[in-house]
Amino acid sequence: MTAATRTLKLRYFASLREALGTDRESVTTAADTVGALRQQLIARSDAHADALALGKAVRAAVNQVMANDTHALADGDEVAFFPPVTGG
Repeated sequence: MTAATRTLKLRYFASLREALGTDRESVTTAADTVGALRQQLIARSDAHADALALGKAVRAAVNQVMANDTHALADGDEVAFFPPVTGG
């Protein structure tokens, strides 16, 4: 049996957008959680590995709601990755 695939809309903000050279893309993936998706993206290129490294503070939101690595993904979800921000 093969894993289900889903098409996701990805958004990158701030320093991640700058490091990856894009602010959005669409991917088809078998990743079923935010953490699995991040691991898959890290494996794509050196730029992805550096920008999304597990030791770096990177936040994620699914459909504009904050999400952790165990958040389940569904076909059509929008997943945004961004560095933590502080207000003043």
